[in-house]
Amino acid sequence: MTGSTPQRAAPEPLEGPVVGTVTGGTIIWFALFLLQLPFYGWYSEHGHTWWIWTCLAGAGLGLIGIWYVRGRDAALKRAAAAAEADAEADAEGTTGPDEDGPGASGP
Repeated sequence: MTGSTPQRAAPEPLEGPVVGTVTGGTIIWFALFLLQLPFYGWYSEHGHTWWIWTCLAGAGLGLIGIWYVRGRDAALKRAAAAAEADAEADAEGTTGPDEDGPGASGP
């Protein structure tokens, strides 16, 4: 195409305290739900009860998010530990069980 913008490689994703961020957001959604409950009558009279249920839905989805990011974080740590163990094995010159390849015969 002529006149299009040049393509660049995508930057690496930013990593931060994802578990803490999702947990904090979930707590905020649930706190907002609890803070609005005493005013349910007012919300109902004005047709705004969806605000309350939106906060509850945010808290519920946040619980799913916490479960997901904790599993993701654990998987990333396992992968990093496995990569580190492989690097140490390569540095020591030892061979792992997968280095002979499939179909290799034993000693």
